[in-house]
Parts: sequence; C-alpha cells; structure tokens
Amino acid sequence: MKFGIRAVVKRSLSVFMAVFLLLSVCFSAGAIAESTMDNAPIDYKGEYATVLFTHDLHSHFLPYETEVNGVATTRGGYARLMTAIKEMKKIYPDAILVDGGDFSMGSLFQTCFKTDALELRLMGKMGYDATTFGNHEYDYLPEGLSSMLRSAVASGDKVPYIVDANYLPAEKGQEGYNEDIQNALDEYGVKDYVLIERGGVYFAVFGIFGFDADDCAPNSGMILEDPAKKAQETVDKAVSECKSLYNKEPVVVCLSHSGTSDGKGEDYELAKAVDGIDLIVSAHTHTTLNKPIVVNDTAIVSAGNYGEYLGVAHIGIDGEDKELINYNLIPIRSDIKEDKEISVLIDEYTKKVNENYLAPYGFTFNQALVSNPFYFHSVSEVKAKQHESTLGNLFSDAYKTAAEEALGEDIDIALTATGVIRGTIPKGTVSVSDVFNAASLGVGTEGELIRVYLTGKDLKNVFEVDASVQPLMKNAQLFISGARYSFNTNRMIFNKVIDSSLLDNDGYEVAIEDEKLYSVVTGMYVGQMLGSVEEKSFGLLTVVARDKEGNPIDIKDFGNYVIRDKNGNTVKEWYAISSYLEDMGEYMDEGYSAPDGRKIVYSSLNPRLMFESANVFTYVAIAVVVIILAGITIAVIVIAKKVSKAAKKKKAIKAELEEEERKAKKREERRFAPKKKTSKKRK
Repeated sequence: MKFGIRAVVKRSLSVFMAVFLLLSVCFSAGAIAESTMDNAPIDYKGEYATVLFTHDLHSHFLPYETEVNGVATTRGGYARLMTAIKEMKKIYPDAILVDGGDFSMGSLFQTCFKTDALELRLMGKMGYDATTFGNHEYDYLPEGLSSMLRSAVASGDKVPYIVDANYLPAEKGQEGYNEDIQNALDEYGVKDYVLIERGGVYFAVFGIFGFDADDCAPNSGMILEDPAKKAQETVDKAVSECKSLYNKEPVVVCLSHSGTSDGKGEDYELAKAVDGIDLIVSAHTHTTLNKPIVVNDTAIVSAGNYGEYLGVAHIGIDGEDKELINYNLIPIRSDIKEDKEISVLIDEYTKKVNENYLAPYGFTFNQALVSNPFYFHSVSEVKAKQHESTLGNLFSDAYKTAAEEALGEDIDIALTATGVIRGTIPKGTVSVSDVFNAASLGVGTEGELIRVYLTGKDLKNVFEVDASVQPLMKNAQLFISGARYSFNTNRMIFNKVIDSSLLDNDGYEVAIEDEKLYSVVTGMYVGQMLGSVEEKSFGLLTVVARDKEGNPIDIKDFGNYVIRDKNGNTVKEWYAISSYLEDMGEYMDEGYSAPDGRKIVYSSLNPRLMFESANVFTYVAIAVVVIILAGITIAVIVIAKKVSKAAKKKKAIKAELEEEERKAKKREERRFAPKKKTSKKRK
C-alpha cells in the first residue's frame, strides 16, 4: 500500500492524537464500613436530618453470593433490606428513604418490567420516598419505560416519587418529540424535584443523569442537559420554593446517576461546580464509599450495588448551615431476619415470572441445571486485568453451540464482553436464576443473540480491540469461542496482537484470510459496541458487521439478524447458557476447570516480540518518535550553537571592555604621575 507524504503526515497526527487522548483517559464523620443495626440515636444536641439510601439495586429482590475481603458470603435481598429499614426507622422515625437509580435490570424479575412494574411497586411497599432513573431503566427502550410507568400507576399501589431534572424527552415541536413517553412521564408524575417534610425538617430531593450514563443508554430517546447547569437551576428553584411556602431552608439531596471513581469522577465535579447541595447519593459506578467525599460543603455517599448495604447519613442543621455529622453503611447479611410481608410478595412475583416468562422456554426460576465443583471468576476479577477467563469461555462456547443448533450450520466464532457479564456461576448447584443474573443485559430484550459476518481483517481488529482497548475501557475485554490469539501488552497500541487463528471443530488452528467472510455470533449489546469501534478509535480500527453477501449492516438494523430456533423463538444469552449447562448432565464439564489457552496474554520487552509483525501503527509511532527525537536533537544543536556564539560574543565584548579599561587606567596614571625636573645649565 502506497501513501503520499500528506497522507502519511495526516495519518501520523491521527495516531498521535488518538494515543494521546486514549492515554489521558477527605473527610470522615464517624464513617464505618461494617456497621450493625444496634445503632443508638446519634449523640447530637442540635437539629439534624436522616437520609437512608440505596442505588443500583438492579432487580436483585433475592440474596446473592458475593465476596467480601476474599471470603464468600451472602448479601442483599429485599426482605432483609426491609428489616434493616424498619430498624433504622424505629430509631430515626423522621428519616427519608431514597434510591439513586438503576433499580431495574439484573434478575429474572426484570422480565415483568413492562407489564407489572415490580421494582417500583416493591419499592413503594418498602417505603421509598423517591428514586431517579438510571441508564438501565431505558434498556427496554422508551416504549418499555412508558409501559412500565403506566403499569405502576394502573396497579394502584403506592410507588415512590421519580425525580429527573436533566434527562427528559424532546419538547413538543422539537426534533425527536415522543408524545407517548412524555404522556407516560406526566401520568406518573415525574418531576425535577420534590419537597418532603419529616418532623419539621424539609428535604428538597432532585435527580441528575450523568454523561457516562447517557453513553450507556444510546437508545433512550432522551436529551441530556448539562448536569451542573441544570442542577444549579434546580437547587435554586427548590430552595426558593421551600422558603416561600414554608419559611424553611431545606436539606438538599441530589440523587445522581453519574458516579464516582477513585475519589473523583462526575459527582465530584458536580459537587465542585454546584452550590447548595448538602448530600449527593452517587449511583451508576456501583461504588462503595466507606468514608464520604466532601467538596464545596457537599457530602458524596455511595452504598455499593444490589442492596448489599443500606446507607445512613445524618446531616446537622444550624439555620442555613448544614453539614454531615455521621455516616455509616449497614451490611445486609444473612444473619438479618427476613421481613415476612416482603418475602411473601417476592414469592408471588417468582410465580408470576415462571408463568408469564419462563414457561415457554421449558425452565423454572429455581430449576437446577448442573452441579459445579469449580471456581469461576467473579465479575470484578474478570474486569480487573487482561486474561483468559473460564467464565467468559463458558459463555461464548454456549452462544456458539446454541447458534449452531438453532441455525443448523457451523459458526466460526462467538464472543461476549465483560460489559454484559453481571455475575458469575457459583460453586455447587447452578440454577436458571443464577444464569440469568449473570447474563441478563440487552437493548430492548434479554440479550438476544445475533449472527452477522466479518471480514478476516475486521475479525483480527476484534482481537485488537480486546488487546488495546481493554486497559482504557474495562468493559471492552472480550472472550471468544472458536479462535486462538496472543498479544504482548507492552507493544504499541492497536498493534499488540502478534498471532491469531481460528479453531476448527477438532481444535486445529486455521489461518484467517483477510478478505474472507466469517460468521460471528454475539449478543445484541456487544454487537452494537463493536459497531462503534471505528468512531471510538478515531477511525483507526474498523469492525463492520456485514450480511452473508458482504453488504454492511447498520447498527440500527441488528434486530433483523436476531437468531431464532426451529420454533421461531428468539435465542437469548441466558437461555443459551442454561441449555448448554443442562446438556452437560449432572456435573460441570471438566474443560472449564482451567483456561485452555485460547487467549494468551504476556508482557515482554524482548525486541523481537516488541516489533514482530509490526503494522502501520507501530511504524508511524516509531516515525513520530524519530521525528520528535530528531527535532529535539536539531533544537539542541541550534541552541548549543546560539549559546556558543553568544558566549564568544560575550567573551569578545568582555575582552574589549577590559582593553578599554586598561587603556583608561594608563591614561589616568600618566595624568597624575609626578613630572621629572630638568636641570638648567648656567650661563
């Protein structure tokens, strides 16, 4: 391939800018991580307000297995959470209970989202005062959200306020106006903020949607207004209204679906930019803050995900001055007794899921699929580093098998990504519910599988996405069935993969031909993610999904490529995995006891391994480095010459001055020297 000088320079600058941009990418008031429910009222003589909070519940009505400090344990469950809430309200009867969004999507109960609004109705039973929308509330698209809101209203059950200040539909007359979703929001009564009174204390509670959350909801149909600007407007309006109506300064609580990361993040910037927020319940990033972050007199708090903690924040009030005076997290452990009323409701909801969703698939909620003696990585371990994962291998193998059975033909590769893996496969008995909890994400569906085609060249780029993008985007780590590849983490970005090949049904390696089309199976969500690779990589990598004839497919048309079985039913990720496990028999296949070498990751500075199979990115990078070094060298030489010339000039001037000074001194000496007397001859 030939490049003109202008093209090479332009390409070099693009690579340089891409690399640059990609690589760019406290306080404690009685804070404790593992509080118990034996909390006496806080020792504070003045007036104070209490906020109980959760976020990122993700339809996790039931307890789940997790790890705390490396030890397997059981956490969460709404019936236990309800017991904790009741105990706190006995001590703090004037507390409000709020949630930071993503209350749906993450368990089999989400399948009743549109028809029964189980999440909002259960939160209403538990006494939640307010919540906000998270990005996953849009997983069933605007139409799904509309149906859910109307179902909640039609149930007649008490439901929490929903507050949303900056993520709303286009207004009438604007492009993208959706009358149905706007009417549904109005019917439910979604507002920017609400004023809530408890024991003479007023709370102004409002909702904010963040930038990353918007990126994670590409099909929401909503318009994102600047979070900081809209938050300041909302705070000012809410405070003014509260003072006008009740002559009271409210405690301002922001339910922010924006998040924190490593002590900073979007909510840190929000608190820094907006005056008047007393407390930010920080959701979206599933963060657990054992100590609050305080900036600009705003306390930022987070209580993890899936109901593993109940957060408790106390805010002292002295006129218009307010500050966080106490904060703790109550772990929802297995030793907490379940609330009977909530437990009975969840049992009823389980039956509803069995009847309305699982029956057509021939499965039941708690059906045992296989006995698993092996340890599978937790989600955090899967995302932590670049490595082959037996969990990822299992899922991608299941997708490949399910697609081949449904289509009656061989599939070249199947893949999944960490961004859609929400849980792991537990040791012991694995149920249908366990599988769904681990593989429940989808765009408008429960992770329907699609079959498209990629050229060999683009298929190699998929491997490069896994190798080069994962350090910058943890959710982009891929796990692939039907291929083997290796990469060196120390190589140039977009040129880390050294070797790749397909694996036939007997496990033999087959070379990948750049121009040949290969069949690929993945979930809808991952397919859309790969479809955006070119945009996210500044046009440096392309992964173009194609039909069987090689024609490019628009991401919006992926619904036409959903895989259906012989009965016309769509094949979903959770169903593929459940069927795969059930077909294993009594015990998990021993092939998943350890990685099998399909992805080899290493770090080496060996020159041969650093530059073997180098592509244009490495050559351009080397050229850029050489140009920079040459530029530095030339600059040093030029500067050195200038310095030398200046030094010589300075030396010459100094010598000239010294000569002038010497001459002047001589003149002075002659001027004042005594004159010699001359003898006169007598005549």
